[in-house]
Amino acid sequence: MDSKRFWFQCEPAGGSSVCTGNEEVWGDLEVIADLQDELTGALIGLAKSCGNHQMLPTTTKIIAEGLFTTMTREKYNDQVLVEMIKKVREEKSRVAPNCSSCLSVCGNTSDYDMKEIWEAEEDIRSFKSLILFGIRGMAVYTYPAMVLGNEEEAVNHFFYKALSVISYDLTVEQLLPVVLEAGEMNLKCMELLDKENNDLYDLKQLLKETKDKELSLSVLLSRYEQKTVSILLTLWYLGIKNINLGTSLPAFLSPGALKLLV
Repeated sequence: MDSKRFWFQCEPAGGSSVCTGNEEVWGDLEVIADLQDELTGALIGLAKSCGNHQMLPTTTKIIAEGLFTTMTREKYNDQVLVEMIKKVREEKSRVAPNCSSCLSVCGNTSDYDMKEIWEAEEDIRSFKSLILFGIRGMAVYTYPAMVLGNEEEAVNHFFYKALSVISYDLTVEQLLPVVLEAGEMNLKCMELLDKENNDLYDLKQLLKETKDKELSLSVLLSRYEQKTVSILLTLWYLGIKNINLGTSLPAFLSPGALKLLV
């Protein structure tokens, strides 16, 4: 297994350790990681194809579903990911029908090679990982809301923006505002699920108690699940600075990136 690559996208990986997981639950970790990368690269290609072509009424929901598929553990098996990759590529063929047969390949709609992120300089990798994990967390809220008929235009637009941005050659300074915007969009996603959203209620209670008691905010995360990362992004967007993340950082968050955020 390319363990270095797997560190940065595995939810439970923290510090400098590699997640080995439970084979009965996770299956073949290397295969799953490769398929997750392939699906994410296909989603980036689909999002970027909409920059020059008109998206279809089905496109945004497929993007949200694809991101959601990378998050749901009960669906972590080869076939579900393979079928989702096929679905994303078929949608891209409908959005940009002539690109697959074009003799002058521009690369604008091609599937993205995720190694460009995993092998990037650590602060760039950290910010791009935060954006990616943030929109995956968004999909946890957004996709079920879409099924119920609730959508937010700004959130939908950000899916396309974020997937495109992480494929661009940008500086840390250019990526930082997008990281914070991911926090803003995650807050909107929580609101999509109305007042019944327990995460939004818990977040508001946490902020109220912290403010009322003039306490520092301690977020001790033993498992950096990507949904939890999306909530952490929201705290940063809200300007919460005194956050204690525990004794070790997750593998995808570099000290340099954290310093810029806190």
